[in-house]
Amino acid sequence: MSPSVLGHLTLGYQLVWNRLRQIAAVQLFIGSPGEAPVDAEHLLRTLKQTWSLQSPALILSVQSPALLIDLLAHAVSTGPAIAVQSSMLADPAIAQRVHGAHRRQVPLFWRGQHAERESLYAPMDFQPGMVSLTPGEVLQGARAALHPDRAQQAAASPVLPGQIYEGVPNRALVEHCLDQRGAWGVAGWPAEDVLQAIHHRMPPDRRSVNGLLAATDADASLEVLENLLAEEPVLAYRFLRFANSEDFKLCEGIDSTRQRMMVLGLSRFRSWLVEQAAGATEDVNLLPVRRAMVVRARLMEHLLDAGDAERLRHEVVLCGLLSNIDMVVGEPMPQALQSLPLSERVLEALVSRSGPYAPYLELAAALEYPGMSAVPALCEAQELDIAVVNREVLRVLSQSQRYPARAR
Repeated sequence: MSPSVLGHLTLGYQLVWNRLRQIAAVQLFIGSPGEAPVDAEHLLRTLKQTWSLQSPALILSVQSPALLIDLLAHAVSTGPAIAVQSSMLADPAIAQRVHGAHRRQVPLFWRGQHAERESLYAPMDFQPGMVSLTPGEVLQGARAALHPDRAQQAAASPVLPGQIYEGVPNRALVEHCLDQRGAWGVAGWPAEDVLQAIHHRMPPDRRSVNGLLAATDADASLEVLENLLAEEPVLAYRFLRFANSEDFKLCEGIDSTRQRMMVLGLSRFRSWLVEQAAGATEDVNLLPVRRAMVVRARLMEHLLDAGDAERLRHEVVLCGLLSNIDMVVGEPMPQALQSLPLSERVLEALVSRSGPYAPYLELAAALEYPGMSAVPALCEAQELDIAVVNREVLRVLSQSQRYPARAR
């Protein structure tokens, strides 16, 4: 993949969650901080090379009017959706391109404030692997209202099916939008409010525990078990505490979860899983909290590529996975980590935001909307090629619904 177009862009992302609390789409924010023009056709080809039918739907939210005009001119009906900010429609050139893109049945999203949506809203027809919109009247080709939603406004106004709501502030409104009124998705997630309801004491996910039990009973490899465990942050955290407890204190020099499983033995590991199942939960509103932590961990893994150094790769993933563990276990970070067998590098990054992993953790966090404005400076400070960073971001996001074991 040619890095030229990616070298002129700043990317950020926001995950869109559906009724099952799975990743339905990725909203990719695209900025072009330099004055050099960006080749929209090249960008669309690059995205096509990265995204597949197994990837989440892709929604492009472009900050540059010039790039937006060019993308609208070259977008196709089978490509990513394009979000058009309502304020940009006042530009005649953009409005003209929107009309043309609509005639070609390019998937379009109107993005604006709640009070503005009525005249532009129409139901959205979604097809697996892409966003597809039923033809309608000209500007109503911007089918789904992707807009900030606030508590008072949502309470006063009906939620319309097919919409995507952004900035929903609490769990009650998420459930109202997704479960009662059939909204297609929620962009972002009110993690703080969801965790507040359980006093920031998040139990492990029952589905993940059962999946690990089934894999253990099927004699899955330690590598498979390690990867499954890394997809459930609370379970991974609890396993580290268990493996480092006084009853099962492991000898020094054991660096990976896989080695800890081997030393403990699969029989003991299975017994521990059964104990975890007793207090596990099936609360679907916690799924986005867990998955967002995993996405950050995978971003760190790809941004700071350890190559064939298995120990370092494990450390980097663990650093990202535990970066918000204080929020989900209800303890200050130093106390939450004090009994965990972590390297000094990981502890420095998580507790004092210092050491070799800290800049990559800061970068992975900045890529999460709305922090993308800090990305260019962070890349420059670490002498990272922003084209390479953007390529890795696209790679991780295209696989964000579920992560296979990484090829080595």
